[in-house]
Amino acid sequence: MHRIVLLVALSWIGMAFAAEPVPEAPIHLTPGAVTTPELVATLAERDQALFAVVFGCDIDALRPMIADDFEFLHDKHGKIADSGAKFVGNVADGCERQKAGIDFHSRRELVPGTLQTYALDHYGAVQLGTHRFYALRQGKPDLLTETSRFVDVWKLDGGAWKLSRVISYGHELDPAAAAPH
Repeated sequence: MHRIVLLVALSWIGMAFAAEPVPEAPIHLTPGAVTTPELVATLAERDQALFAVVFGCDIDALRPMIADDFEFLHDKHGKIADSGAKFVGNVADGCERQKAGIDFHSRRELVPGTLQTYALDHYGAVQLGTHRFYALRQGKPDLLTETSRFVDVWKLDGGAWKLSRVISYGHELDPAAAAPH
């Protein structure tokens, strides 16, 4: 009997609280960081400069462009660098293999109209795009080898833009390049 009285009393108390209006919390929204035309132009230039020094094997020019905490994830090779020093070393090794004739020389072409840039407040910016890679062959036209997509995160570090993260994905081999040459 005492349990029934207790349950009834608790029910009434619960109904009394439920009847009181609950104040509605204000909605606070924060707009995204502003991507200015200047930012877009600056990072488009950084993108071009980066690939010019990578494919030109200018290791001294590459070092200051890469953040110390750099990471590179690749759909074909997994995590290929976990520091700026490791990435720069990988590029230097690739250049040595090209000089020795082990690897072919190549170039990169940004697919027009695919580069997108978005500011990351208090950090830097993210760039997305699609690019093509070509094998350079003496006395022959460049050979399209593959097309892929990328996500690059640029960090503004002490007034200098440094590449901090790369995700390279969606690699599609060109059928002509996959055929024996």
